Amino acid sequence: MSFSGQVKEELSRQSSGARHCMIAELTAIISLCGRITISVNDMYMIKIHTENLSVARKCFTLLRKTFNINTEISIRQNRLVRNSKVYSVIVKEHEDAKKVLLATKLINDDNEIAENLSIVNNVVVMQECCKRAFIRGAFLSAGSISDPEKFYHFEIVCATMEKAVQLQEMINYFKIDAKIVERKRHYVVYIKEGSGIVDILNVMEAHVALMQLENVRILKEMRNSVNRKVNCETANLKKTISASVKQMEDITYIRDTVGLSKLSEGLEMIARARLDNPDASLKELGEMLSPPVGKSGVNHRLRKISEIADGLRN
Repeated sequence: MSFSGQVKEELSRQSSGARHCMIAELTAIISLCGRITISVNDMYMIKIHTENLSVARKCFTLLRKTFNINTEISIRQNRLVRNSKVYSVIVKEHEDAKKVLLATKLINDDNEIAENLSIVNNVVVMQECCKRAFIRGAFLSAGSISDPEKFYHFEIVCATMEKAVQLQEMINYFKIDAKIVERKRHYVVYIKEGSGIVDILNVMEAHVALMQLENVRILKEMRNSVNRKVNCETANLKKTISASVKQMEDITYIRDTVGLSKLSEGLEMIARARLDNPDASLKELGEMLSPPVGKSGVNHRLRKISEIADGLRN
């Protein structure tokens, strides 16, 4: 099972204790993956379609617990995706459907249904716990999250900009930076940062998935830290080796042209020390001299030798 599937499985088993939270979660599910049909006799019927069995199960449970109504469940093969099924939860009775729609505020008191099935007012999600439940329902209906081992990405797909803005504002309420992008005639509310995804999992109360994501983040940060140190040490080593090779070439050139005895006593001492110890560090070279010389002093003498060699070459 994918990480996204694991999160949905965990959320589908979450049980909100308060009725108002269950209504908020059900509102999001109907808003994002539900349809309302109206017969010629003005009879309502609600159909909720999903490809995820856990979402269908959660929807069935919410309708039963919150409104104590009977629903039908149908299963059919998905024509667009092979080896995939579509689950439909159907509220057929007009009075039951009307009761659900009025409670979720997807219709107003005049029984008018908003064309995009957005919440008519904010009564359903006034409380913070209800906002959490709504976001949880939205993710169950139309959300996905990438495998954190690969990259960080959380998104919920909305059919209209109104729904996307409504959801974005709800997520931003929890100080999480959610953005909106248009993709293939849909509007996607997304979060890219790992810390933001950790926060949204906490908001939805997916605590098991949150701990799993945090473990991955810690391992990634440790791995990146080790890689940075190794790269830094490798770069320093390459730099040291290049400098040592250049010093050896300069000293050898002076020796083979005018002889090291032409150098001053201090420069000759360091030149011979370098020839005898090509792998030694500047600090080690300085300790070999009598009297010992500091690292900066050794570096200064080797730089002078390089200038002399360059002068001879020219």
